[in-house]
Amino acid sequence: MAWLMPIYCKAPKCLFIRYCFVYLPLINQSYLRFNIIHVMYLSSEWKSEIFAKHGGAAANTGSAEGQVALFTSRIAHLTGHLKKNKKDFATQLSLQKLVGKRRALLAYLYKKDIQRYRAIIKALELRDIIK
Repeated sequence: MAWLMPIYCKAPKCLFIRYCFVYLPLINQSYLRFNIIHVMYLSSEWKSEIFAKHGGAAANTGSAEGQVALFTSRIAHLTGHLKKNKKDFATQLSLQKLVGKRRALLAYLYKKDIQRYRAIIKALELRDIIK
């Protein structure tokens, strides 16, 4: 019989939870095994932090600036994944779709309010030349 006990990492913005499988003693022996289980790389706390920084408030998840910042962090994560896994074509397709969504939001900001566009470009350091 095994018990599953979560051990949460104390490091800030940690992406992993370690689970400790503790087996009850069988023939006077107990075993301890650690497995690292990958959880979602963007937790709700991290998302609310992104929206609070770029969207104005943590609850303001619909702002274009917050969405662009979220897409940028997801794009950075997927780019790092694709550098290690060059033949992961499903991730490559999702990355291309995400870049297209970010471009559409940036085009919307450029058309609606150029000052907000310039502010988010500068805050995220997306482009060298600002229009």
